[in-house]
Amino acid sequence: MNRKADQYSYTMYADPAMARSFDECRFGGPIGELIVGTQARVIANMVGRVHGRSILDVGTGTGRAALMLAREGGRVTAVDASEEMLRVARQRAADELVPITFLRADGQHLEFEDHSFDVVVCLRVLMHAPDWVGCLAELCRVANDAVIFDYPSAVSLAAVESAWRRVQHAAGRRIEAYRVFRPARVEQELRRWGFRVRAQHRQFVLPIQLHRRIGSRRFTDWSERWLDRAGLLQLAGSPVTVCAERCES
Repeated sequence: MNRKADQYSYTMYADPAMARSFDECRFGGPIGELIVGTQARVIANMVGRVHGRSILDVGTGTGRAALMLAREGGRVTAVDASEEMLRVARQRAADELVPITFLRADGQHLEFEDHSFDVVVCLRVLMHAPDWVGCLAELCRVANDAVIFDYPSAVSLAAVESAWRRVQHAAGRRIEAYRVFRPARVEQELRRWGFRVRAQHRQFVLPIQLHRRIGSRRFTDWSERWLDRAGLLQLAGSPVTVCAERCES
């Protein structure tokens, strides 16, 4: 499978400074804390019973999801393409005395046998992967029961930001020019590999970057509550977190 060594999803996260500052940049402040708390709750609900289950976290980054699942007794293996991100994740696990197997690996080519893990988790990866179809296929291949992943929806305001980032990236700016997804296309690929959507969760109607700039948990809670009541969350909420289960043969 081809990998572009200079693609931003590899080069940016190979930067030691990026790895050290990642959590504070992405999840610092009141909105970052809201994102982390909501994501942890959603993942826990989707996984269900954690204790004793084998779980693979693909694109673990600094190990946030892996640590959460391991604390609950999951037998967690976590992989990432960036050794610098793994260095931070390993240190966090060591500081907490949490047993996690960390390996350097590309999510587009996982060196595990078919059906190796009960559950596979993959957060904020498909949006950046050079070959998202191949990556999703790999998640499904190594999962025995379920895959849990997220993506920014094409039917949301995230599509506007994505388009603007792609313009900036084309102009030579060093920026994460992520893609957005149509839910129907995602479900099509899942069916191709024998999976069906069991549950999904949409988080925001307004762009995350807008909430970050305002920086008010009160505003975010108030605005998103009213937009949800207006029916816009289910229509245009993003990111979408999906739990897909393997269909019975």
